[in-house]
Amino acid sequence: MTKRRSAPRPRDRAAVLPSCEGSFVICGIAGLYARGGGVVSPRLITAQCDTILHRGPDDQGVMTDGDFGFGMRRLSIIDIEGGHQPFHSPDHRYALVFNGEIYNFRELRRELQALGRVFESAGDTEVILAGYERWGDDVWARLDGMFAVAVWDTHARRLTLARDPIGIKPLYYTDQAAGFAFGSELKTLTLLPGMAFDVDRRALHDYFSFGHVRTPRSIYTQVRTLPPGHVMTVDASGTPTIRAYWTPAYHPSEPRSEAEWILRFRDEWLDTIGKQMVADVDVGAFLSGGVDSSAVVAAMAQVSDRPVRTFTIGFPDPRFDESPHAEAIARHLGCHHVTRTLELADAQAMLPEVQHCYDEPFADPSAVPTWYVSQIAAQEVKVALSGDGGDELFFGYKRHATERRIGALPAPLRRLARALDAVPTLPSRHANAVLQRWRKTTGSAALPNGIARFFAKTQITNEAFRREIFSAEFIAEEDGGIAALVAEYFPDPDAISTDTLEQFGLADLALNLPGAMLTKVDRASMAHSLEVRVPMLGQGMVDLALSMPADMKLHGKVGKYVIRQAIAPWLPEGILDRRKQGFQMPLAAWFAGDFGAYAEQLWRDSGVREQGIWRAGAVDKVFADHRAGKRDYSRFLYALAIYCLWWIGRPKPLRAE
Repeated sequence: MTKRRSAPRPRDRAAVLPSCEGSFVICGIAGLYARGGGVVSPRLITAQCDTILHRGPDDQGVMTDGDFGFGMRRLSIIDIEGGHQPFHSPDHRYALVFNGEIYNFRELRRELQALGRVFESAGDTEVILAGYERWGDDVWARLDGMFAVAVWDTHARRLTLARDPIGIKPLYYTDQAAGFAFGSELKTLTLLPGMAFDVDRRALHDYFSFGHVRTPRSIYTQVRTLPPGHVMTVDASGTPTIRAYWTPAYHPSEPRSEAEWILRFRDEWLDTIGKQMVADVDVGAFLSGGVDSSAVVAAMAQVSDRPVRTFTIGFPDPRFDESPHAEAIARHLGCHHVTRTLELADAQAMLPEVQHCYDEPFADPSAVPTWYVSQIAAQEVKVALSGDGGDELFFGYKRHATERRIGALPAPLRRLARALDAVPTLPSRHANAVLQRWRKTTGSAALPNGIARFFAKTQITNEAFRREIFSAEFIAEEDGGIAALVAEYFPDPDAISTDTLEQFGLADLALNLPGAMLTKVDRASMAHSLEVRVPMLGQGMVDLALSMPADMKLHGKVGKYVIRQAIAPWLPEGILDRRKQGFQMPLAAWFAGDFGAYAEQLWRDSGVREQGIWRAGAVDKVFADHRAGKRDYSRFLYALAIYCLWWIGRPKPLRAE
């Protein structure tokens, strides 16, 4: 560890935070292009927008143009009285709706003004549209922000959709005989008449393998997500075209000393936090007590002239409770801090509502505390900053340190490590849990590269377990397991890097971050009309991380090394030296008791048990073995409970003829 520096003096806030002139708009968007199939009514677009009222309770805008229509719901953050959408170009050829914020819109505005553009408004919406008029689809790579954008060309009858590079904001679409429809959430599509929505069996394999559906799939065969960093064009006829405008890639920088990297991170971090604190409403932060959220709050305290509002969720079980550490950080930084404890009964009561906000099965257990902390924060602020993205960009997960060790082993030793598979069940619940974790690690050791091991390590169930609980017919549809996933997403791992840790890390960034972490935060926060910004994923921070040597991110066994070193002077001594816990519920203990009984009742009463895809007796045994402490099946049991809740409440749309 480098020697700790004395804390930098807080910057003058006016020098860091730009003027609040402008209109940042977080909202939801939706639309339908019938493509010659009839006139789209304003009432139908309004109905789509009404399904996502929670994403934008402050305003609504709808536009129809013959067989096309789109609209938005708006949550006003800046320029509360202005910023109405859809926004039209001066000649009314183009109209735009978008969900998100563009942090560098002032710089782009000045560039466009120098090229002769005259602006009628002060916000980022017009800048996006003016940039599109000037640069076409090249504009998307110029935007530093989080966004899902729809542009309608009234002359060419062409729709353009674009999504931000990392996938912070969601965008679903479906292309059927009844038309092409899109929206920020699945519920904007499933209400449409004449559309079919059938459960995608491949998506179910994704879900019970990883706890979420992998992009570009959704739970429905007929619905896909626009992948992060992609743009889609939809014409009046023909197949929509999709292309990538940004792809994550490592681009090593010129050599720098450790001290130079730390200073560069700190400067970029303060600048990013300053940009993302701009709002005409109060801005708070989620504070878990971990490295990333501490980095956010510490930097906010550096650039703010008032106490930062921080929000923490704790647990009764001290093994999972980081709230005392969060409170210590909040006291040290002079924050206005709120802590709430999540009890088992509260989590069980919240679970149906939490599941409902995702529209499809989503089995990250931390969605429950995220939903709860969003509810608490929304009572005091409209905007909160979160530390999401730090683990993926700066190798902060335990699985990254494991990959560094495994990747360095010769192949024969990696194959030998799988001998742990032969160790029988032990008499101790704790010993069995430890053995299970080691089996998961050694089970991936013999795989050929970091990408394959990424898929193995991020599974919530392994292939052998799935063969036990699912029918042979359902398993046969899995389509090749890990090898097929590698071929689908990263067919040439060496093209990413010859370092297997970097292969692993890029897969985390490109797949797990948008599919799991960002999905979790977007839906849980927007369910409470709370905007969450993720400064770790600002353009400058992403570029910095992708140019940084791996050992500045994972230094020995210490993940997020450069972050720790950069923010250490701002925090209490030793607070960053704790073992990583993560924002997780004590699932294993809960499923051994009342929570498990609740999940088992869902399994028996929801109708899922009779679907024909299960070996029902084997699932019954999983419940029993977990209660007995033979193995920890809590991640699967949580996924099963969530799936049952989704199945009970899933929409029953009118099918296409």
